[in-house]
Amino acid sequence: MEMQQFYYDNKIVKKFIYATLLWGIVGFTVGLLLAFMFLFPNLTDGISWLSFGRLRPLHTNAVIFAFVGNAIYAGVYYSLQRLLKARMASNFLSNFNFWGWQLIIVAAAITLPLGYTSSKEYAELEWPIDIAIALVWVAFGVNMIWTILQRRQRHLYVAIWFYLGTFVTVAVLHIFNSLELPVSFLKSYSVYAGVQDALVQWWYGHNAVAFFLTTPFLGLMYYFVPKAANRPVYSYRLSIVHFWSLIFIYIWAGPHHLLYTALPEWAQNLGVAFSVMLIAPSWGGMINGLLTLRGAWDKVRTDPVLKFMVVAITGYGMATFEGPMLSLKNVNAIAHFSDWIIAHVHVGALAWNGFLTFGMLYWLIPRMFKTKLYSTALANFHFWIGTLGIIMYALPMYVAGFVQASMWKQFNPDGSLTYGNFLETVNEIIPMYWMRAIGGTFFILGAIVMIYNVVRTVRSGSDVTDELAEAPALAKVPTYRTKGEGYHTWLERKPIKLTIYATVAILIGGIVQIIPTLLIESNIPTISSVKPYTPLELEGRDIYIREGCVGCHSQMIRPFRSEVERYGEYSKAGEYVYDHPFLWGSKRTGPDLHRIGQKYNDSWHLNHMYDPQSTSPGSIMPAYKWLVRNELDKSDTEAKMEAMVTLGVPYTEAEIANAQNQMIEQGTIIEQNLYADPDFAKNYEADKKYAKENGEAFVEMKNREIVALIAYIQRLGTDIKVKDEQKISKK
Repeated sequence: MEMQQFYYDNKIVKKFIYATLLWGIVGFTVGLLLAFMFLFPNLTDGISWLSFGRLRPLHTNAVIFAFVGNAIYAGVYYSLQRLLKARMASNFLSNFNFWGWQLIIVAAAITLPLGYTSSKEYAELEWPIDIAIALVWVAFGVNMIWTILQRRQRHLYVAIWFYLGTFVTVAVLHIFNSLELPVSFLKSYSVYAGVQDALVQWWYGHNAVAFFLTTPFLGLMYYFVPKAANRPVYSYRLSIVHFWSLIFIYIWAGPHHLLYTALPEWAQNLGVAFSVMLIAPSWGGMINGLLTLRGAWDKVRTDPVLKFMVVAITGYGMATFEGPMLSLKNVNAIAHFSDWIIAHVHVGALAWNGFLTFGMLYWLIPRMFKTKLYSTALANFHFWIGTLGIIMYALPMYVAGFVQASMWKQFNPDGSLTYGNFLETVNEIIPMYWMRAIGGTFFILGAIVMIYNVVRTVRSGSDVTDELAEAPALAKVPTYRTKGEGYHTWLERKPIKLTIYATVAILIGGIVQIIPTLLIESNIPTISSVKPYTPLELEGRDIYIREGCVGCHSQMIRPFRSEVERYGEYSKAGEYVYDHPFLWGSKRTGPDLHRIGQKYNDSWHLNHMYDPQSTSPGSIMPAYKWLVRNELDKSDTEAKMEAMVTLGVPYTEAEIANAQNQMIEQGTIIEQNLYADPDFAKNYEADKKYAKENGEAFVEMKNREIVALIAYIQRLGTDIKVKDEQKISKK
């Protein structure tokens, strides 16, 4: 049989390797900074773009899409070419994928600290960047499928099934969750509202974890673990069951993020049922990965690559056992909104994604540069310091979560809350936050050691940009199944059909859950007293979104005695019908705010934002002093209201036309309320006098950002009282 010579494209793999290392350090560093901000809340005092609320989405995006994303591309571009015995089909698409992705990351690194965010978890980037993500992702998929069609290897190896499943699912998730109505170049509103937005977001959010942080890494596991161990995959049949059951079941599990919320009960229960089922395929994959190492355990003791991979697969097993457990309602009632979830997420992120990436790179880089790893001892040091870092990060967060849940729910014999002040729970877990910061320091120290090891390894090697290879051309075979050929074996040589089947498998769950919630109006009971936000409240809500307040405060009171006693009447679905986007939150570093309206006076809120510790001694909330100084930008208010009308919010033409006057009127009332505080009146008049004497422009308080934020906060939860439950009607 005639052999064909060709070249593997190593240049693109190296680019993604370098990007993985660079953005990994950036993402870890921002995360470590955030960990220390829990201990020193005013660490970046007065610098708006370094505030916790703005940096948190930068950290998650940097780790998920910059570090892990580039690692996925590096592993896929390397393994795909060798599994298919073919060079990537298009150098242009490969480079478009690389440079486009890096520009998206840079755009995120600029816009998120500046406060341009949609607020939707793991999907915070604004609409122009969302479009760029879709284009770059499609370019990656086209290049992959085009290469598959030019392959010299007939059957598609299991890793490629996971790559294809990842491509189609992430495309569907990203497009549907990112449907938004632009107001300006970097401002948009989700087309979904309230409960519907929450369901679509967590259909995306859970499956972003499933299909960006899990399925591509399972593909990498199926390629790199056998390579590193020099052993075949334990079970081909298990890999088939693993793949199809995982992609079908995973897509249904999103609603377990919304248990005991205003989401319809049937959707919650459906999410729970499929989440529990997820343990079977997840552990099937873990078992397949670990048993691939049978006969290679002596090598594991000495080879740092395999050490990283064993801990990574074990971390995957732990996280995928804990996930279904957390989806059980009785467990979720304890864990949700607490630091238990932070521990759970980081076991997956640091162990599964982080360690598998490190192991893959330690195996890959010496082969890419035709040399040996500079120092096995340093790699082993990285492994142990990184493992210690994960343990010191996760265990204290589990303890913190248990402490929070216990304190939140305790009652005195007289029926009052034992810990009525939320800050009591915060102060109790500060030692755990110290341990987390130390654990994070260890983890990033290991990554820095790796950078040094990699630089020395690269310098000792040679730069092979195009690697010569040869393989026989792919012989034509019948399109139908041949005698004795299994169905799945036949499907493995039909890439388009396999991709279509995978797409159908992931669409079923989404259609069953989302379509009824969007189209059947009775799923969201409306409440007659719930009205749209005033123009000033709408602007205040956008400031709340910009500052990332949703990262620390929920707006969802669950129907538990402890929560109703602490916060007020539990939340109803109909209260959120005008919320584009929803702001239920997923973590309570501070108290829930859904019933905060009118609980404190306007002056308290101003002082709380300017100096949180002055109103709440012991608070770890950072100061937002710029809100008190900044003038409110009202130039887009009418455009925002018109966009809301397009989305179904019933503003009248007269209300839109009168928006500026209405904002002045409401702002003036708040300004007058603030004058009731003697300290405010004295300082405000002094500022006026100073500005006049120095010829500087003075911004009236009623035109400042803090007044809009106060207007929004004072509105929260005031549309409905307990008696209003009798007015609930079905549309």
